[in-house]
Amino acid sequence: MKVLPFERRLGARPSADATTFRVWAPRPERIVLRAGGSDHELADAGLGVREVTLPLSAGQDYAFVIDGVEIPDPASRWQPAGLRGPSRVLDTQAFAWSDDGFTPPGLEDTVIYELHVGTFTPEGTFEAVIPHLAGLRELGVTTLELLPVAEFPGRHGWGYDGVYLSAAHSAYGGPHGLQKLVDAAHGEGLAVLLDVVYNHVGASGVQALEAFGPYFTGAYETFWGKAINFDDADCGGVREWVLQSAEGWIRDFHLDGLRLDAVHAIFDAGAVHLVQALTARVHAIDPRALVIAESGMNDPKVVRSHERGGWGCDAVWADDFHHALRVLLTGDRSGYYEEFGEIGDLAKAYRRPHVHDGGYSTFRRRRFGARADDVPPHRFVVFDQNHDQVGNRAFGDRLPPEARPLGALCTLLSPFTPMLFQGEEHGEHAPFRFFADHIDEEIAVATREGRRREFAAFEEFGEEVPDPQDPATFEQSKLTRSGEPEGLRDLYARLLEARRAIGPGEAHADFDEHQGWLRVRRGEHLVLANFSQNQVHVPVEHAVELELATHHATVEPGHVVLPPLAGALVR
Repeated sequence: MKVLPFERRLGARPSADATTFRVWAPRPERIVLRAGGSDHELADAGLGVREVTLPLSAGQDYAFVIDGVEIPDPASRWQPAGLRGPSRVLDTQAFAWSDDGFTPPGLEDTVIYELHVGTFTPEGTFEAVIPHLAGLRELGVTTLELLPVAEFPGRHGWGYDGVYLSAAHSAYGGPHGLQKLVDAAHGEGLAVLLDVVYNHVGASGVQALEAFGPYFTGAYETFWGKAINFDDADCGGVREWVLQSAEGWIRDFHLDGLRLDAVHAIFDAGAVHLVQALTARVHAIDPRALVIAESGMNDPKVVRSHERGGWGCDAVWADDFHHALRVLLTGDRSGYYEEFGEIGDLAKAYRRPHVHDGGYSTFRRRRFGARADDVPPHRFVVFDQNHDQVGNRAFGDRLPPEARPLGALCTLLSPFTPMLFQGEEHGEHAPFRFFADHIDEEIAVATREGRRREFAAFEEFGEEVPDPQDPATFEQSKLTRSGEPEGLRDLYARLLEARRAIGPGEAHADFDEHQGWLRVRRGEHLVLANFSQNQVHVPVEHAVELELATHHATVEPGHVVLPPLAGALVR
């Protein structure tokens, strides 16, 4: 099949004595490249692509000029002065990698640790993460998952409003800092995944991108902003902008996979869905690289193979498992939690975590989801906390201390791929709040007011929702590395050691709704949980040996006695 002009590598590509610049810009009649104090005309390469080769080296700043305005390269790899500054030529081959012998773990052996670079350390940089890698490996973590680092407005934020999809955030240390972190992680035996956002861009970058071409479409809407144009007229250059971004993270930064944010908001009615095209591109570069989707659809097509009409992702987040577990741990029944609250929900989730698998959803007021019995358990990612489920609460509060040990046991001893959220392993005191550093006042005000409207009821009771734009909201979200309950980190380490001993496989659960206990068979082991506020006797058929417990538990003939909100593993 003929390679179209926009399917060739976009952006700035340096060689020994020159750099080739290629940009997809079908909209402006005239566009020039400004670098080294001079303007340079670009040649028309067809289908909206303009290009020029200049005797410029890596490290040179440049920008495109449209109607007299300097605008960064949409495919920029480096924005050293932030969102509105010039792009900089990056030689991605210059870094001296030392990870030739590293092999990432298979998905069945993966334990993910979700990490926000800006709040993980006081410094909030890529390199500041490095001293903590050994401790995570010793805990039993195999894989880091970085929240989005594509260049976003200001210095701090969650990263889900990134604009330059291929540029590592300047305030975190830019591309060189990210390469150092990945190389060091591989040296410690840890894989690194990157959370990427391909369903929208931050509002601060919409105007700049629209100057080049139809990056957005009015045919769809997302909750966060304009939908990216993946299937409308002139979508080819936009698709390549995203697909080449995904390729670049794997190829040039040695990342071991991507987590795709909200794939249900990636609208594409074309013959090959963007997510399907992306998984094919990533696996072509590195067959071991993981593509993990966040999907709000409960649809197994996300992880089914291309040959079976699926999108080919390696794994998918499983929100229903979280919801079923959290409601039992906390009693929270607000919003979408209203449909959960029975132990039977969690028992069903241990089989496959689509609690909603085609039945009627009272929250959505329609049938929702589909069965996923053909999908192996390890292809679902589960958690008892994550950035969304903590940070999207009004005050960013984590699980209550009394619920944390049982939540960890249920999650880490499940048959699914577990994910920890930074700090949960030691019962972190600090919240993880919603924070931003928008550089456009209109967007800052809209974000602040939208947050206040969303949680207006809290102000009625005298509690003002934290201002996302207040630097204190960000600072209060940094890890303190202090927490409770005492001994929680040791419990996490023992749970992960037990998980390795149990190995992969199916889970079979039964329960007593009235008494409040759950019993999950994992091979020769039983995972026992008491979600009630009373001591319970969980029946066991044969004599068992207590391997670990979250609290004091005793074995009696035919039973294991568990105190409230406690769990145990027996063999």
